[in-house]
Amino acid sequence: MSTSSPTRTLLLAGGTGLVGGLVLSHLMVASRWHVLAPTRRAITGVAQLEGNLVLDLAAPNTAHALLDGLRAQAPSGLSAFVCCLGTTRKAAGSREAFEAVDLELVLRLAAVARELGARHAVMVSSVGADPLSGNFYLKTKGRAEEGLAKLGFTRVDCLRPALMIGNRTERRVAEAIAQTINPLLNPLLLGPFRRYRSISADSVARAAVASLELSAAGVFVHEYLSLMALSELASTR
Repeated sequence: MSTSSPTRTLLLAGGTGLVGGLVLSHLMVASRWHVLAPTRRAITGVAQLEGNLVLDLAAPNTAHALLDGLRAQAPSGLSAFVCCLGTTRKAAGSREAFEAVDLELVLRLAAVARELGARHAVMVSSVGADPLSGNFYLKTKGRAEEGLAKLGFTRVDCLRPALMIGNRTERRVAEAIAQTINPLLNPLLLGPFRRYRSISADSVARAAVASLELSAAGVFVHEYLSLMALSELASTR
């Protein structure tokens, strides 16, 4: 007779975004997870969600408020942290504001999760992320990955998709055009260029969920082929 796995508690950052919302939906189907999702606003449309901690994520005292809230709702601590936070320099308004979300907030929330016992971290990053990159966006993503790896998690999975295909709540004209054109170019991107293939946001979300079941210690980077393999793995469970 088989027995079900015990429920584990997970902190999800970015649950109202494109990938984060899909991750949340998939986690709600997987009854193994109890999800806590701090956001600027309440999450609607997911009836089973418990522990939506509505916080001003831009406030300096976010970490303290989140720690208090999580201790109340997850007295046994956390098992994992999934980060789907992400903005654009244009939406943020400045380099500093972009960095405050995609670097500083990511690491603040990760530190909270680690303090509460999380041993596994999954971060949706970007293809080309590199702390030494001359591109500000990719440098910021690379610094976030680097910082995450230094926080003491047993396992860190960095998901590095290229252009993600999906419906965003905010209007991004250039990205909408690219979402139409780029999938047509995928067959032409071979060998080392496969990492730049566009991928559906749902595939990335499924990959994030599947990676939570991996247990080998270390820091792992997943680009197009690995993301698709993990997505397929999630679909078979």
